[in-house]
Amino acid sequence: MKFADLGLIPELQRAVADAGYTEPTPIQQQAIPIVMHGLDVMGGAQTGTGKTAGFTLPMLHRLARHASTSTSPARHPVRALILAPTRELAMQVHESVQTYGKYLPLRSTCIYGGVDMNPQMQELRRGIEIVVATPGRLLDHVQQKTIQFGQVEILVLDEADRMLDMGFIPDIRRILALLPAKRQSLLFSATFSDEIKKLADQMLKNPQLIEVARRNTVSETISHRVHPVSAGLKRNLLAHILRHEPDSQVLVFVDTKMVCARLAHFLSRHDIAADAIHGDKSQQQRTETLEGFKSGRIRVLVATDVAARGLDIDDLPYVINFELPHTAEDYVHRIGRTGRAGRTGNAVSLVCAEERGRLAEIQKLINLQIPQEPIPGFDAESEFRDDGQRRHRGDKRQRSGRGSGRSGEGRSSQPPSVAADGFDFTQPYEPMARSDSRVADSQPDEIQPTAGARRHQRPIAFLLGGLGRKPG
Repeated sequence: MKFADLGLIPELQRAVADAGYTEPTPIQQQAIPIVMHGLDVMGGAQTGTGKTAGFTLPMLHRLARHASTSTSPARHPVRALILAPTRELAMQVHESVQTYGKYLPLRSTCIYGGVDMNPQMQELRRGIEIVVATPGRLLDHVQQKTIQFGQVEILVLDEADRMLDMGFIPDIRRILALLPAKRQSLLFSATFSDEIKKLADQMLKNPQLIEVARRNTVSETISHRVHPVSAGLKRNLLAHILRHEPDSQVLVFVDTKMVCARLAHFLSRHDIAADAIHGDKSQQQRTETLEGFKSGRIRVLVATDVAARGLDIDDLPYVINFELPHTAEDYVHRIGRTGRAGRTGNAVSLVCAEERGRLAEIQKLINLQIPQEPIPGFDAESEFRDDGQRRHRGDKRQRSGRGSGRSGEGRSSQPPSVAADGFDFTQPYEPMARSDSRVADSQPDEIQPTAGARRHQRPIAFLLGGLGRKPG
């Protein structure tokens, strides 16, 4: 099937041809005709399959009848609203709208937080038909009365499962209450959970279910592998991999903003061109970092899950999980940044003993046993390969020979029961006898400072300006 066979107007076919596309993907083949007929859709496909064009092209087709070259804002009311969970995804969707709608006199804009609202207000006041927005900033404009939804015909929720994960569902419900009841609603997501289907039941009317891939599957063009490694050697192993792999771009995922910044700094110190992107960076900084990564100036981009959705690189060969995600579904979204549009990709995970449980959940979700490849010199803890009962994270004290009085399992030495100062760990704790007679008059649960502590209070309080006599 060709795009010309889908019945799109000539302006859209011309834009698609300019972008170099001739044949629609499976999600586009199924979604475009249904959306063009005005039906509600619940569509799911693994990332990188072209689902953005699956709703953008038919949306532009339906709105083409409102196209106008008039400069009057009244001729350009908001007719389509696209909600995305992150700034990066919103910008990507808006870019698609501009690419496919460049031959139509329809106006579009992208509004998100982290930047000044005034330029966005001015853009909305001049009249906009298509608004791509993040929920929080959209509600800010609603409060400022700079946007009206009275003539909205199409609503799109992109990456709805991420909306759920990020806690946007209350904001979504507030926005739904402001929209006309008579509208077309589209819900697209890379994964479907039972919660998402409940949301679909609330906002969609007799939706057509389009699911071109089995739930929570990953692209067959992606190769997966796990490198077992001690937690303390992860940074060194990552640098080792980056030095020995071909000189290609790599996206590295971590869990927290602090680890993100420190890891990027570590790699830069080892002569690896790296930068970080996370929620604490300003929008301008994030945009500059992404542009540097796309242009190749930055070889390694270290990111939190804020970049798991919406980061679109034409040919990204490697995604490395420096830390496995806490939610197995996020693994699907992370590695979806590679192996896009039929290209080959590599998903590498550095897994320590404490992450064994997460690895098991990921393998169960994607129904794949990921091969493990130890790298000499970066051996994992023995617990990683232990097929017996899993130890808890708090058992480190037993492995180091400290803590409880129990003997270590399978160990030849036992922890000492009496410390060097004579304290017996095997005896119950008894508080020392109190010698100050004033303590007996205090409340039972009141903690009284010792004489030594009171003596040390004086110089500290004196330095802070205390202990002076009050004027009579």
